[in-house]
Amino acid sequence: MSPATSAGKALPGDPPGGRRAIAVWGIGVAVYFVAVIFRTSLGVAGLDAADRFHVNASALSTFSILQLLVYAGMQIPVGLLVDRLGTKKVLGIGVVLFTVGQLGFAFSPSYGMALASRALLGCGDAMTFISVLRLGSRWFPARRGPMVAQLAGLVGMAGNLVSTLVLARLLHGIGWTAAFAGSALAGVVVLVLLLLFLKDHPEGHEPEPMPHQGAAYVRRQIAMSWREPGTRLGLWVHFTTQFPAMVFLLLWGMPFLVEAQGLTRGTAGGLLTLVVLTNMAVGLVYGQVIARHHAARLPLALGTVGATATLWAATLAYPADRAPMWLLVVLCTVLGACGPASMIGFDFARPANPPERQGTASGITNMGGFLASMTTLFAIGVLLDATGDDYTVAFSSVFVLQTLGVTQILRLRRRAARRERERLVASRVETVHVPA
Repeated sequence: MSPATSAGKALPGDPPGGRRAIAVWGIGVAVYFVAVIFRTSLGVAGLDAADRFHVNASALSTFSILQLLVYAGMQIPVGLLVDRLGTKKVLGIGVVLFTVGQLGFAFSPSYGMALASRALLGCGDAMTFISVLRLGSRWFPARRGPMVAQLAGLVGMAGNLVSTLVLARLLHGIGWTAAFAGSALAGVVVLVLLLLFLKDHPEGHEPEPMPHQGAAYVRRQIAMSWREPGTRLGLWVHFTTQFPAMVFLLLWGMPFLVEAQGLTRGTAGGLLTLVVLTNMAVGLVYGQVIARHHAARLPLALGTVGATATLWAATLAYPADRAPMWLLVVLCTVLGACGPASMIGFDFARPANPPERQGTASGITNMGGFLASMTTLFAIGVLLDATGDDYTVAFSSVFVLQTLGVTQILRLRRRAARRERERLVASRVETVHVPA
């Protein structure tokens, strides 16, 4: 939510929203939906991938680490591209890249080629979410920002649900190649829709043309975005909240539940599904709460972190060798709140930056959770190999990153709040002087 619209009033020149906005934004969200299916497809295929490519835990985690490394590294360049080229072009490039990556993964005969395919997929995936955020800000009034962002995240989690329920069954029904190659057709479908129907902005709301700029412009965009405490706070909120669920869903949840907790694949898949369903429900609640009570942002984020840490500690420290089912159910329910909580990071970065820096600021924020996820994926893989598959030790790495993130959030929160109040006052003064 923009500070100028915290009272629910639209700014002059705000996009009108409406059915046309929903239809166009829906195409962008469909692209993100498919990207998440491809991104999380390895989460249900981790054990199969280990057998197919004959790799250990560290090598298996490299798939997701490389994918997230490319994703995180692309966030600032993608933000700059979105600010410069617009949503349609960047989304189109992204669809082509992640579809080719999924196809390559389907037909990879070797570990090395499979790694390259996941890197390509990560590059295309990196171009989707920031573009969808930008599309929403161009088509909907600023006061709808928190809800639009949470809905985009909700649809993304629906893509995760497809991976968990549909792709997992296809994988064990028709085999590796057919399942991954068949899923790649979804990329072709959304590419056609994008090329035919997506528009960057509604008529009459064209952004100011940006003059051609070189490296100095790029450095200035990044520096000015980073200078805002709200951007940095957004990054650390995203960093601290997103990664526990991301690591669980992207790779290590299924092995942990099957190998450490002794569950069947079907039961483990049901718990992964619970994470996704909870995410979708909590996303709607968080979006509504933040839209109506802007001050709830930080309590919601820190509360989610606290609940996640508590449930992980209870699960890993349970006296018996295996945690009871009720505790695993509660853990997965709480993990479902991590995705919606990570979206709060954008609600700190958005009001801290003017429209011409929204893509860059969103890119910086979006790096947070994926850097944390990449680090944790690597740490868990290394610790599993070093300890003979001791999941208690390996998953304890979660607490280290949570501690780091919370420390940074508490350090930045007052500066960000003070700066946001200053921008709120300035925007009100500016609005008063806008001619009728």
